[in-house]
Amino acid sequence: MKAGHSEHADMLAGPGASSSLAASVRRCLLGVDRASMLLIQATMAVMVLLVSSQVFSRYLLSESIDWADEGSRLAFVWAIFLAIPHGLKQGVHVGIDVLTNRLPAQWQERLARLMLLISGVLMVVVCYQAVMVSIDTWEELMPTLPVTASVFYFPVMLSCGHALLHLLFMAWQGTDTWREPDNEEEVS
Repeated sequence: MKAGHSEHADMLAGPGASSSLAASVRRCLLGVDRASMLLIQATMAVMVLLVSSQVFSRYLLSESIDWADEGSRLAFVWAIFLAIPHGLKQGVHVGIDVLTNRLPAQWQERLARLMLLISGVLMVVVCYQAVMVSIDTWEELMPTLPVTASVFYFPVMLSCGHALLHLLFMAWQGTDTWREPDNEEEVS
């Protein structure tokens, strides 16, 4: 065993992790997760504040905030796309496993890792397309906000990159790498 390698590093790395590299990658991913969660919370707060202000203004003041609908829609899109990697990490995405559940556990894991890699390729394709559409819409301004319409595609790119990191880590370390009883404490 290498000097400086501790049991704590193995615990941080999770099931199937055998190196300090895996523990370091895991810590980095947890940091990205925390930053993403803060951004999700901020965009949700903006959305709630904008919608609440619009309702108050419209019904009590008989006025309307012109950009509130577009701003809240933008915040919603950001929140939803930034949340996708968190669901993917926890395995709460939709999956059909009628056939795979009949396979031996070892083959289930192999097939799951293959699907993680294929999903990673899909994330690269979606991110590339989001970049292309963002470039195409860069000159276009949103109707009520002096902001490029490309901002709707930025969270897609961030989500794909974040999801790709998790997909590759799970393909490398195993599908159960994030399924730990203490995981809730690490992310919050």
